[in-house]
Amino acid sequence: MPSQPPSPLDPQRRQFLGVMIASGFALAVQPVSAATIHTDSEGLLTGSVAIPSGGASLPAYFARPNRAGSLPIVLVVQEVFGVHEHIQDLCRRLAKVGYLAVAPELYFRQGDPRQYPEISQLLSQVVNKVPDEQVLADLDATLAWAGASGGDVKRAALTGFCWGGRISWLYAVHNPSLRAAAAWYGRLVGDRTPLTPQQPIDLVASLKVPVLGLYGGKDSSIPVDTVEQMQGLLKAAGSQSTLIVYPEAGHGFNADYRPSYNQAAANDGWSKMLTWFAMHGAR
Repeated sequence: MPSQPPSPLDPQRRQFLGVMIASGFALAVQPVSAATIHTDSEGLLTGSVAIPSGGASLPAYFARPNRAGSLPIVLVVQEVFGVHEHIQDLCRRLAKVGYLAVAPELYFRQGDPRQYPEISQLLSQVVNKVPDEQVLADLDATLAWAGASGGDVKRAALTGFCWGGRISWLYAVHNPSLRAAAAWYGRLVGDRTPLTPQQPIDLVASLKVPVLGLYGGKDSSIPVDTVEQMQGLLKAAGSQSTLIVYPEAGHGFNADYRPSYNQAAANDGWSKMLTWFAMHGAR
């Protein structure tokens, strides 16, 4: 008889922990676009879990195929809005193609990003208080949880969006055992502060994990010249990492619940990400 999925995914446990990460969208992104994609949970196990990390219980949303056996892992790093419905849907999309996908709520010690109606409030009161060191440690704990919950840490990848796109570059340096990463419109340059001591552009020489960067040519928050600078540094270093720019896309072009959504760029980027993961052994 086939073995059952591990105990962290037991239905009763998932029901108990389900209150930790609610469905729905963050207040700061209302109203939600009519183009919003909803991926069903048919054939999947989904829900919330509490992951031990740094003496606390890190809330996370997971999705995986409802079958026994070891699965490749994708860590999904949230946008600035936290693990709201869009990030949960991305986890389900990954699960539909065979991954154990898990998205930890990486601001949970600083506050609930869903509850701020203005992005400026969210940034000043929560996001700007989150140290990179804390985030990287929580991602380590998330990967360990996934490995103990039916995932294969030897076939692990990571993808991040917006705020999480920057983190994707940082984690690719922090954890060289990762197979691959995909950074969606993640900032490459920025202020160096005690909480954010390094930026992705500082880390090219230390990069061992192949990163696919997906950027918009009309992104007003990430100037194209910084993308070109990063690409030049990667090429000079002989890195496997590369960046793709979609000329007609702006920031957040994969966010189907927002006006920034660019379907052609989003679909192409998603396909290229899955191919990138498979090419580098995260499948």
